[in-house]
Amino acid sequence: MDRRHFLASLAATSATVAAPWAQAQNWPEQLIRWVVPYPAGGGTDVLARTVAEAMRQTLGQQIVVDNRPGASTNIGAQIVATAKPDGYTIMSADNAVLAYNEHLFSKLPFSPEKDFTYVGGISRFPMALVVHPSFEAKNMKEFLAYVRANPGKVNYASPGNGSPHHLAMEMFKNRTKTFLTHIPYRGAAPAMADVMGGQVPCMFLDLASGLPVIQSGKVRALAIGTAKRVATLPDVPTLAEVGVPDTEVYAFQGILGPAGLPAAVTQRLNADLNKALSNPAVVKRMQDFGMEALPGTPEQFRAMARAESKRWGAIIKAAGVKLD
Repeated sequence: MDRRHFLASLAATSATVAAPWAQAQNWPEQLIRWVVPYPAGGGTDVLARTVAEAMRQTLGQQIVVDNRPGASTNIGAQIVATAKPDGYTIMSADNAVLAYNEHLFSKLPFSPEKDFTYVGGISRFPMALVVHPSFEAKNMKEFLAYVRANPGKVNYASPGNGSPHHLAMEMFKNRTKTFLTHIPYRGAAPAMADVMGGQVPCMFLDLASGLPVIQSGKVRALAIGTAKRVATLPDVPTLAEVGVPDTEVYAFQGILGPAGLPAAVTQRLNADLNKALSNPAVVKRMQDFGMEALPGTPEQFRAMARAESKRWGAIIKAAGVKLD
C-alpha cells in the first residue's frame, strides 16, 4: 500500500473510531425513553417519573416514561436488552430483572449479566413483616411461637408468586425453619387489603406501598428487614434484633441501558442520576415512601445486583419456586 492510500485508510479508521465518541460527547440530542416494566401509578412508576423529572433538569432533554408491564418484568427488560445502545433507551430495573428471574424461569430472552449496561442505583424499599391488629401474636417472639405451634395453618399474602414479598417470606421461613402457607394475589393492593381486613393474618409489606397503613395502625409491623431501623418507623425493630439473623429483605431499583452503552453516556447518566437523588423533590418523595437512596457508581450497582442474585438464587432453589 503506498503512502497516499495508507494515510487515507488511517483517516477512515480514525473517523470510524471517533464517530461514536463524538456522538457520546454530544449526547443527549433527543428525548430519552425510560421503560418501566410495571403499570402506571405504582411505586416504581411514581419513583421513575420523579427521578426522570429531576434528571431532565440537568440533562436538558425530555425523558418520557414508557410503561411496559407483563411477564414478571421480562417484557420491559427484553425491550431494553435489544434496544440500540445509544443512551436513548433506559429502564427501571429491580429485584425481578436483576436478582430473581434468572432463577425463577428456566429460560430468559436476555441475560442480566451480559445484555445490559449498569448505570446506577436509585433506591431501596425496606420491607416489614406485618400482621392484622387482631392477630394474637403481639411481637416476633409470640409470632414464631404461634407459627411453630401451628405449622402450615398460618396463611400469608403476597402480590404474586415470585414477587419480592413472596420471596421475603420464603427467606424468613428458611431462616426460622417455619412453615406458613402462601396465598398469592394479583398485585400488592388486593393482598394488602385482605391483610387489613383480617382475611389473611400476615405478609411482608414494602414501605413504598405499606408505610401509611402501618403508621395508621391498620396493620402492625413486627419487624423490618433492613440492617438498621428506618427513620419513618423508629419503634419497629429489625429482624436481627428480634432473633432472625441474616434476613435482610428489601426491594431495590436502579437504571439499566442496553449492553454496549458508550462509557461517556453511562458516566453522564450516572452523574445526573446521583444529582437527582439529592434533589429536594426526589428526597421528599423517597421519604414519603420510606425509601433509602442508593447513589453510587455503575460498578457498585452492578456488584450489588450480582450479589443479590446469588443470595436470592439460593433461597429460590431451596424453596423450589418456579414461574414456568
